[in-house]
Amino acid sequence: MHSSSEPLDLSVLKSQAREAVSGLLKAARLRPGQILVLGCSTSEVQGNRIGSAGSSDIANAILDGVDEALQGTGVYLAVQCCEHLNRALVVKREVMEKYNLTEVSVIPVPHAGGATAATALRRLEDPVVVESIQAHAGIDIGDTFIGMHLRPVAVPVRLPNIAVGHAHVTMARTRPKLIGGNRPVYALTEIQDKTLRDQSK
Repeated sequence: MHSSSEPLDLSVLKSQAREAVSGLLKAARLRPGQILVLGCSTSEVQGNRIGSAGSSDIANAILDGVDEALQGTGVYLAVQCCEHLNRALVVKREVMEKYNLTEVSVIPVPHAGGATAATALRRLEDPVVVESIQAHAGIDIGDTFIGMHLRPVAVPVRLPNIAVGHAHVTMARTRPKLIGGNRPVYALTEIQDKTLRDQSK
């Protein structure tokens, strides 16, 4: 922990969150309609133990940065709640309907859900809370553990100089499973190359 008595600059946190998500979007090559899951401990951002010092101001700053990075991409945001709510997620209703997700009845608050999820519920248009999701990529600010909400197969994304306050940041993209061993073909170019070889015999 790097707890400090000095308040964090919210504009810096916003910029750091925007930079991190922008880098992840580029690395993951997310398309419109795909989902990015965000886990965020505002306590860890301040250098405190997770769940001990939530801050709505910090949550707003980080979500401002995330929203700026997502603007115009068509990528959906899912914000993970804390373990007290079994890591349910806040999403727009259209995400729930598009992906046939299971809605749950709960209102995230800072002491049961986390400051980031509670803030997202107030910010999102027509928000709902869903039980689980399979996101195409994710960012975890403060080791909140988002892996249960990522599609298989998760692939770490490592970018230089990525930080949000004092929190450890991890990111991942996902890819489809490669199945079938040595015989299957995974790229159209392989089929074309084989056809050309066969024709030349």
